[in-house]
Amino acid sequence: MNTLYYGDNLDIMKNHIQDESVDLIYLDPPFQSGRNYNIIFRPEKDGIKGATSQIETFEDTWVWGIKAEEEYSELIMGTLTKTHPPQKLIDLMKAMRSYLDACPLMAYLCMMAPRLLEMKRVLKPTGSIYLHCDPIASHYLKLLMDAVFGTSNFRNEIVWKRTDSKGNVQKKFGWIHDVILFYSKTNDWTWNQQFADYDEEYTDAFYSHVDENGRRYQATDLTAPMSRASKGQVYSWKGYTPPASRCFVYNKEKMEQLDKEGRILHTKSGNPRYIRYLDEMEGNKCPDIWTDIKIAPKEERLGYPTQKPEALLERIIKAGSNEGDVILDPFCGCGTAVAVAERLNRKWIGVDITYLSIDVIKKRFEKNKIMEDKDFVVKGTPKDLHSATKLAEKAPFQFEMWAVSQLNATPTVKTGDKGVDGVINFIDVNRKDMVGRGIISVKGGKSINPGMVRDLKGTAESQGADFGILITLVNPTSGMIEEAAKAGKFEYQVTKMSNAFTMPRIQIITAEQLFASPIPVYLPNTAIDPFRKPDIKKNGYTQSEIEM
Repeated sequence: MNTLYYGDNLDIMKNHIQDESVDLIYLDPPFQSGRNYNIIFRPEKDGIKGATSQIETFEDTWVWGIKAEEEYSELIMGTLTKTHPPQKLIDLMKAMRSYLDACPLMAYLCMMAPRLLEMKRVLKPTGSIYLHCDPIASHYLKLLMDAVFGTSNFRNEIVWKRTDSKGNVQKKFGWIHDVILFYSKTNDWTWNQQFADYDEEYTDAFYSHVDENGRRYQATDLTAPMSRASKGQVYSWKGYTPPASRCFVYNKEKMEQLDKEGRILHTKSGNPRYIRYLDEMEGNKCPDIWTDIKIAPKEERLGYPTQKPEALLERIIKAGSNEGDVILDPFCGCGTAVAVAERLNRKWIGVDITYLSIDVIKKRFEKNKIMEDKDFVVKGTPKDLHSATKLAEKAPFQFEMWAVSQLNATPTVKTGDKGVDGVINFIDVNRKDMVGRGIISVKGGKSINPGMVRDLKGTAESQGADFGILITLVNPTSGMIEEAAKAGKFEYQVTKMSNAFTMPRIQIITAEQLFASPIPVYLPNTAIDPFRKPDIKKNGYTQSEIEM
């Protein structure tokens, strides 16, 4: 079964993925670029006040500290992974520690090294791995890959030109490419040649003819040097005989067949030419510099900061695997690799340490009618109150994102949110911008009181929200329930001609109730997709219908 894991990929690989069970690995780990990445939604462009939200997905800022020191020591001792690191890797890590000292880059490499070891363990002998990185750390990562997979198994350093220019670069050349390091596990790896389209300059020069059906073609020579001739290819055909030093490429029967198929061009000189159509050509064999794939097109974008285009993953997956093979992405982010693997009829395993990534992927699949527990399973996420409580204790922010996602809402920024952990946008023609707004506050502690309800009510009023939902880990007190009831109700309307819908202005729901089906909460029946900008037309309503 295709599986999506929430958790640390080192632990997942060690405990859940068997030796030599994966055919292809693609990983796009956080780059050592010294930046924090955030997933960004900008619905304020559509007129929603205060609806901008940034959610920190991961910190691509590595610091040498206790954790990095422990990982380094455990890696050297061989206790961090299921397989003992080769001596070359141990020597390399010691050398880089001596050269780099205790710096952020060294902390990053200490994170990557044991994970690469686990990836080699789970990879089949015929498998290959594509490590996507940037020029800042690519040369260090290549040393790690050499130590883990062996220099003889290095296949390519692929340069992906992801954009054409960078207008804000000063005092250096614009950085417009990423690096993909391609290694195999052994000298016998799965390989399917990939082709790229010819560029316009080439087709204009070599496929300049157009037939009556609009098909572009070139007319190529049907003769070859005599040394390549075989018996039966030296003859006269329709009055034309090749020069003494040459012969026809095909025998007479084949020439007759091609002529009947309309594949021979009869020139005025009598020299027959073969009609080679552009639309029948595979294209150029892909080189190690990819300039024909740009960043993810608009229709693919999910708001995820490091999202890669599906065309990029399609090329890699087709090249390194066959239908039915298993694809692993241990840093799956917004899930492009697993989504493309699903579309190409591969089995897949995706792992990510942020719950937001898991939620984005689940919703991405749902839109394509790929359903959880039917087409794929999710492991590591809360399945009951006990596991939800453990998540709240271990990772409070991840608990908040999990709780908000259960209501199909948009998580908000981690800090400075004034107690707002999620937002629900919905259609309401009574609003000037025709979009209403609800806010969600999550309390993961066991100490709760009526003041939390009053705070939520006040925040909703100050931010112009129509309603608020308070999610608590424990059951609310009677005082909290009374405060919520005092807030009253509000109405919203989908079209001018429809009846108004009524909802409580403040609701309280527990984490345990989030596991119910359906969840016992009132939500607008015109809620807008949390991972897209609000677009009324896309939600099934035309402007004229709303204004009726």
